[in-house]
Amino acid sequence: MDKSKKIKYKLKKNDQVKIISGKNIGNTGRILKLDKEKGTVIIEGQNLVKKAMRQKKQTQKGGIVEIEAGIKISNVMLVCKKCGPTRIGFVIKDDKKSRICRKCREEIA
Repeated sequence: MDKSKKIKYKLKKNDQVKIISGKNIGNTGRILKLDKEKGTVIIEGQNLVKKAMRQKKQTQKGGIVEIEAGIKISNVMLVCKKCGPTRIGFVIKDDKKSRICRKCREEIA
């Protein structure tokens, strides 16, 4: 990917999203991390993979653990509190840009 072009995404950390494709289709969760360079999101409790972890400290335990893996941003959709999964739009009021639901036109926090 060209480093001079920055892609802007409409999703943010702590947004409630629904997975619309892949092995976890239909599940919902909160965004923990958004990786803009890779175009992926990590969703709480979804897309779990097993990973072998080495013991780093004396008190820490090693072994096989389950962690959340990234999901492409195109495979998730924001969930509106009023009308469910929806697309996101923008509106400018009083020189302030805010996100809105495309179905019910309600502002998303």
